[in-house]
Amino acid sequence: MLKACLNGQRSQADHPAVPVTPAELAADAARCAALGVAAVHIHPRDASGVESLRPAVIADALTAIRTARPGLPVGVSTGAWIEPDGAARVAAVRAWSVLPDFASVNAHEAGAESVAAALHDRGVLVEVGLWTLDAVEAYQGWRVPVGRILVECMAEEVPVALADAARILAALPSRGIPPVLLHAEGPATWPVLADAVSRGLHTRVGLEDTLLLPDGTRAPHNAALVTAALAAGAH
Repeated sequence: MLKACLNGQRSQADHPAVPVTPAELAADAARCAALGVAAVHIHPRDASGVESLRPAVIADALTAIRTARPGLPVGVSTGAWIEPDGAARVAAVRAWSVLPDFASVNAHEAGAESVAAALHDRGVLVEVGLWTLDAVEAYQGWRVPVGRILVECMAEEVPVALADAARILAALPSRGIPPVLLHAEGPATWPVLADAVSRGLHTRVGLEDTLLLPDGTRAPHNAALVTAALAAGAH
């Protein structure tokens, strides 16, 4: 599976093509889906452009995308930078009036398992984000079913990111685990994507992770990044 990560924590100050509003997210999601991505991951914003887990903000973004591209799976982040208090994140999930198809939960964040449980209780597929070996250990103690594992390499140095990927993947059980999606951010994005392809793992690409194409030139938009990922063998 190739997933498009459309915006993340970036703003249009970082790149003018970063989609922020529900209409922009919908148009971008439709373009990427037409190219062949299997899902999109978004960070919805409120009217002031700030990331939010509030029900109306989540609903507006999801509804816009589903209207533009019916049937396209859409996921959101529950990162602690959006709402630092774990109990408040749980309350937000339980209050959502429109549900995403999946949502990511970073295992190293305080209250992560409770957030994952709230998502699972509502029928939302849980993606567990694993950034470190400590996060792997924390996740392995969860009692909440997980639908996908995100091995997320946050180091910008390519050798470090690739080594982190190898260590985290080796720490996972060899069988009986959910599908794994491997990705990186910044300069390591494309080398780690190639590693994911070589391993036969899911991966992702988009302006959340990188502003650059594999040749180092600035990507004009998410669709260009998706096109490059497909050319590199991601699918």
